[in-house]
Amino acid sequence: MAQRTSVLVDSLEVVAPTKRKRSWGLRLGGLVPVSVLLVGLLFPLFRIFVHVLDDETWPKLTGFFSQEVNRQTVFHTMELGVLVGFFGVVVAFLFAYVQTQLDVPGKRILHLIALLPIVSPPFAVATAVIVLFGRNGMLSSQLLGITHDIYGLDGLTLVLVLSFFPVVYMNLLGMMQRLDPALVEAAKNLGAGQFTVLRTVTLPLLVPGFASGFLLLFVEAIADLANPLVLGGNYTVLSSRAYIAITGEYDLGTGAILSLMLVVPALSVFLLQRVISNRKSVVTVTGKPSGSPQYLTGWAKWPPYVVGVAICTLIVTIYATVIAGAFTRVLGVNNEFTLDHARYIFSGVGSEAMFDTLRLALIATPIAGLLGMVLSWMIVRKLGRSRGAVDFLSMMGIGIPGTVLGIAFLLSFRNPTKLFGVTVLPAFAGGSTFLSGSLAIGLMFLIRSVPASVRSGVGALQQIHPSIEEASTSLGATDTVTFRRVTIPLIRPALISGLSFGFARSMTTLSPIVFLVTPDTKIMTSQILGEVDGGRFGNAFAFCCVLIVFVAVVLGLIRLIVGDGALRRTKKRTSPTPKKLVPTPQTAGQI
Repeated sequence: MAQRTSVLVDSLEVVAPTKRKRSWGLRLGGLVPVSVLLVGLLFPLFRIFVHVLDDETWPKLTGFFSQEVNRQTVFHTMELGVLVGFFGVVVAFLFAYVQTQLDVPGKRILHLIALLPIVSPPFAVATAVIVLFGRNGMLSSQLLGITHDIYGLDGLTLVLVLSFFPVVYMNLLGMMQRLDPALVEAAKNLGAGQFTVLRTVTLPLLVPGFASGFLLLFVEAIADLANPLVLGGNYTVLSSRAYIAITGEYDLGTGAILSLMLVVPALSVFLLQRVISNRKSVVTVTGKPSGSPQYLTGWAKWPPYVVGVAICTLIVTIYATVIAGAFTRVLGVNNEFTLDHARYIFSGVGSEAMFDTLRLALIATPIAGLLGMVLSWMIVRKLGRSRGAVDFLSMMGIGIPGTVLGIAFLLSFRNPTKLFGVTVLPAFAGGSTFLSGSLAIGLMFLIRSVPASVRSGVGALQQIHPSIEEASTSLGATDTVTFRRVTIPLIRPALISGLSFGFARSMTTLSPIVFLVTPDTKIMTSQILGEVDGGRFGNAFAFCCVLIVFVAVVLGLIRLIVGDGALRRTKKRTSPTPKKLVPTPQTAGQI
């Protein structure tokens, strides 16, 4: 029996074993998420690279840029990514500036409206924009008499900016809320005007957020598939071209080449974003007393506020169009009230798609949340030199475009791959339906949801001093018990955030799973794509409304069950506290 020693730490007396118990269960459990990422992420990507080197595909790759249409497609993709990145950061900063720097009414309402696109499917905004601003749009053509064609670059930029800016907005909002008001106050005391303070103090401090936000929006824009299919028109990008090559031309080789062309800039930008976030650091929270909030005064505060209100009005109009379109026969043509669209989606194929989507998302979300928390715990607390590699692997699920992952899954378990005439990778299960349908879609949901849980968990654990967990192990608890009884309750907000984002992403994603759906497994976003392609906008709007309701209800249940419920159970379990472990007033704040 290990010799026990009485240790006095900061007036808190505990009895600790000199030899720490090992918990091989949790350590072996840490291999599970890594194995999932290796099988569901690295292996399919490796299969794409090998397939491109196939003796039939390699000649197409060498002559790819010799064709004008291919060069134009690549240019269109990069152009769209740059425009969405720039304007998305501008809109995100505008909303964060209104929330933190302006003393104006209705800021809470503006904040809630700005978050609406996060929980909506990818077609909601695009389809509503067509109805409002299309060739026969209700606002552009019928009301204003403008005959502008929304299909193409301008329509895609508008829709993608409105769809993706909330993610960058939340990041910039957090950064601006942590800015020390004393810096602005000192600049004003030195005679700087409001615009000088903005240019020389506020904006330089936000450069890391601008850079990471731009890169994030760039990747999201070039990886998006849903909106280019709906609004692209003749403006072809790599994602839509790859989709057509796979589903329309049945050309897996060209699909693999286009995927490679898409993954190279996306992965390069992803690596650049990580380098910037790791090296560029601005410290504004020092623990010292800070000044009072410095709001913009005078007439200068009204222009950004008016622009923010105008953007929110556009967002509300778009979602009002979605709701109205679900209950009218043909919105803008025949506005008669009807429930036919609701009857359609709740019967037959529509109800099957709802059940399959909800079932797979509800299964994948808690698994992804748990795997993400275990990975974050390993990255922050347990791993040494391999920490960076595991962290990078866990985040690749969001850095790799969804279209690429979908094509990679399709290529990974189908026909054998030959390299210079030699079969190097055989077909699994005879090239039949191995890892297809529900299993493939569920694994894809996991791969796409784990990064959010990991990022939330890492951020939460980095704010918790290791001594809290060390106190548990000093009392004889294993790593498993410490993780379950101490770590998880402390990072509960991060767990809620990871579960919420994972579920919303699973319910609204299209690009990675559109290649994996089968007649036996139907997904709502894929059904919406079919309705939009067929011009049945009413059915698509009805699907969008139901999907938004599902996401909102489940997110509320996650917060209720994991949040308040976990908090009540934790309080009940930890009260009353044994007298022997009651800290003294001098150490209560430290523990």
